[in-house]
Amino acid sequence: MDRELKFAGSTELDNGITVSVFQDTGERLVFGDSQIAFGNILGLATIYIGSDADPLDNIDDVTPSAYEEANGSGSGTYSDIGTLAGQMGIGTKFSLPILGAVDFKYYPKVDGDKNEDNSSSADTSGSVGSGSSISIITNLGDLPAVGSVLSGATLTTGYSENDNSTVAATDDVVELTAALNYKYGPLSFGVQKKYKNLGTTAATSDPIWHKDTVVGIAYAVNDSLSLSYNRYTSQRHSIGAANAEQETDAINIGYTIGGMTIGFQDAQTDNAAYTLNSKDDTRTIGISVAF
Repeated sequence: MDRELKFAGSTELDNGITVSVFQDTGERLVFGDSQIAFGNILGLATIYIGSDADPLDNIDDVTPSAYEEANGSGSGTYSDIGTLAGQMGIGTKFSLPILGAVDFKYYPKVDGDKNEDNSSSADTSGSVGSGSSISIITNLGDLPAVGSVLSGATLTTGYSENDNSTVAATDDVVELTAALNYKYGPLSFGVQKKYKNLGTTAATSDPIWHKDTVVGIAYAVNDSLSLSYNRYTSQRHSIGAANAEQETDAINIGYTIGGMTIGFQDAQTDNAAYTLNSKDDTRTIGISVAF
């Protein structure tokens, strides 16, 4: 049962700039993320400040699904991109011709600290530095000359980097992804590649990295019922550890009736936690009601 709460409000200033703010809580009703956003600045951009989701975290899996991501219900043990999610930072969203929708966020200090009202930044951790994240969503149908041929296709790219240690000769956390989705009538197909280098906090140590491939194909039977097959494959490099290729296959069903949505997933993972012949299977039913 979801026990989160979210309080939100919005308004519009006399000059046309919109203002929105929210505060949410976690499962134990402790303060979670918060954000204030100013939209329609010069009619071009949105500027936001807070600890809401990271641009890369927002696109961690954009392949089509009828309910959940292949690993979204806990099958398998993955290290996904979007490390900076929940960090305090300042970002901007805007659109560019041809390139598409851009979302960029800068994090002055990746220490997890969320300052209270009218309080100065705390020195929570002196051993970490700054970070940044960017995502770009390009509608290939809008490209000049070739747009008519690529109608229905979307390219999503993202990159993130953060200084998780100020110690000399250590590696930053680096994450990048690229996804290509195509929609034709009721059928949707997508493939996404992801790379994550966890960085190091000790000098000259060897970093752990992951290379992941996600595939999703979904079919809308009608306005209420949709089906999908999703696969998540992950290759890990970690010296001295088991590195068997981990693979999750998931069948998803989504059904909407009025304000209620019912989702079902059956997921099976081989070589779970990158351990040869280890299994981790889950079956999940989710029901949400809007009222």
